[in-house]
Amino acid sequence: MSFPSSFPSRTASHAPWSAWPGPRALLVMAVLTACGAVQAGEPADAAAPSAAAVTESTPAGPPLDLQQALALALDGNPGLRAARRALEASDGAVLQSRARPNPELAWSQEDTRRSTRTLTVQLNQTLEVGGKREARMRVAERGRDLAQAELAGAEAALRADVGTAFFGVLAAQQRVVLAGQTLEIASSAREAAARRVAAGKVAPLEETRARVAESGARLEQAQARSGLRVARGQLQALWGERVRPFGQAEGAVDALPQLPELAALQQRIEQAPAVLRARQALEQSRATADLERARRLPDPTVSLGVKRATEVGRNQLVVGVSVPLPVLDSNRGNQLQALRLADQAEEQLLATRVQLQAQLFEARELLQASREQARQLAEEVLPTARTAYELASRGFALGKFGYLDVLDAQRTWSEARSQYLDQLLATHRAAADIDRLLGTESGL
Repeated sequence: MSFPSSFPSRTASHAPWSAWPGPRALLVMAVLTACGAVQAGEPADAAAPSAAAVTESTPAGPPLDLQQALALALDGNPGLRAARRALEASDGAVLQSRARPNPELAWSQEDTRRSTRTLTVQLNQTLEVGGKREARMRVAERGRDLAQAELAGAEAALRADVGTAFFGVLAAQQRVVLAGQTLEIASSAREAAARRVAAGKVAPLEETRARVAESGARLEQAQARSGLRVARGQLQALWGERVRPFGQAEGAVDALPQLPELAALQQRIEQAPAVLRARQALEQSRATADLERARRLPDPTVSLGVKRATEVGRNQLVVGVSVPLPVLDSNRGNQLQALRLADQAEEQLLATRVQLQAQLFEARELLQASREQARQLAEEVLPTARTAYELASRGFALGKFGYLDVLDAQRTWSEARSQYLDQLLATHRAAADIDRLLGTESGL
């Protein structure tokens, strides 16, 4: 079932629909439905928005579906490209971590007199001990894993944003169609009221009310077209600078996503992007602690060279070893900091799991409530509201009802369709939130 709406999108609410139907519409629905005076001539389902109805507010260009929109975003989104550059940068850190200390070439001279001076040339090499190089490589590799997790999270968030924005465009297109339908209805009602006034059957006030309603419908149509332009701009902003012109968005906004089982969501928590990021951050913190622990051992420097003693006229081999004495600096502060940061990362992982569970439960509850409200609107409220409006319109044409009854019934039907569309959007938004949290594509 697909019902467009002419009203701006509102945040979905789980409160009862206390704002409608109004007293007059209730009277019309109760009396006419009970008596069965007139049967509805059309099915309760409104026709899907036609391409011609949306073309007036849609720029020229090829049609766009969800997969095409997603491909454009994955290719050109600046935030995602930045995450990819971070991953590439981490490869450089891994490469650098494998490097060993450079050797040192030293030259020295004793005495300045040619006959008694001594020249020494030697090569010094620092030797890393205590597993420093291996620990440094583990830190860099864990950093690369963390960058990979960040990229996966950015992709999941982008997919959810594109899905939400795309369904927003679909909804905005349907609002434009509904606004056009409402304007046609208001224009027909104004013409009918003018004929009845000319025939002397009703007071001129009825025609004035009809003209006011027609003006309101024109304003709603302008608002719907503006909303469509905004929705299209929000979708294109996710593509970055590579904005591709597109025509009508193609898709079914009333195709509701499935409700996942809570147990299945719990099983996928460990593979969620947020948990993966927290786990990789913990592994990197532990590797950093190991590196600082290894640095407590000083690295010796071995020397090998040749000494030329001019006074004695011969060359001498020079061999040496130097070791820093960890007397003033034993690296205890860095070790303590690294250990505490590892403890913090472990606590953060636990907090992330708890927070993710709460967020998944909330998103699933919103999805379940939105699906149920959308079903009730589609199966119970919308058919009744449409039938009441049609009966009121025909009764007004026959002189059985006043124009206020028609306006009230029309308002009730429009609000019902608008709220149905809001619930559809809330359902897709909740499904996108679940996919964002779990890093999946099930909602798309």
